This record gives sequence, C-alpha cells and structure tokens, in this order.
Amino acid sequence: MKTINQIVGENLKKIRELSGFTQEQVAKSIAIERSAYSNYEGGTREIPYTVLENISNLFGCEPFILFEENIQTDNEIMATAFRISDIEDNDLKEIAKFKDIVKSYLKMERIIRDETE
Repeated sequence: MKTINQIVGENLKKIRELSGFTQEQVAKSIAIERSAYSNYEGGTREIPYTVLENISNLFGCEPFILFEENIQTDNEIMATAFRISDIEDNDLKEIAKFKDIVKSYLKMERIIRDETE
C-alpha cells in the first residue's frame, strides 16, 4: 500500500510533466531548493502545507487533488495543464496567477454542480 507521501509525489510528478516543467523550474518558482522538491516528488519527504499551496497555485489545482488516486485527478490536472518551453521565472509566477483564477472557476463549477444534484 502506498503512503500519502508517495501518492502526493506521484501526482506532483504527473502534473509537472503534463505541464512541461522541470523540477528546477518548479522549485525556483516556489522558492525552494530543487533537491527538496525532488524529495517531495519522490515521496521521501512530507511536503509542508505552505509549499503544497504554492505548488497547487502553480499547477492550477486544489491542494486536495494531489492526495487522490483517481481519474478525476487526471481530468482536473489536464484542465489547467499546458506545455510551455523557454519560459522565465517571472513567467511562471504569472502563469501561477492565471491558473489560480482557473482553479477558482473550477471550484465554483464543482460547487454549483454539487448544489444542483
């Protein structure tokens, strides 16, 4: 059975690859060392909530999504993932802001859907 750290790590890797980012780009954009990010992605270290929140903003997903193992996780990730090459650190910060808007929209859609069911 997988640990929570392993599940989160696998999801971090999946979403990072879907987004076309390197570990170095993600680590720089959230102001941590690449080695720390690598440990989170490898499932060998528990990720602090503040880091989890910053990563979820960058990737445009709710933090809880990173703890799940299901097809909905893939759909949620794909809704905000897009590939970019040759981007600067400032660009990643702007992308994170944009994805936060998309994340909020998806959350509102989910709330509306749940209320109408």
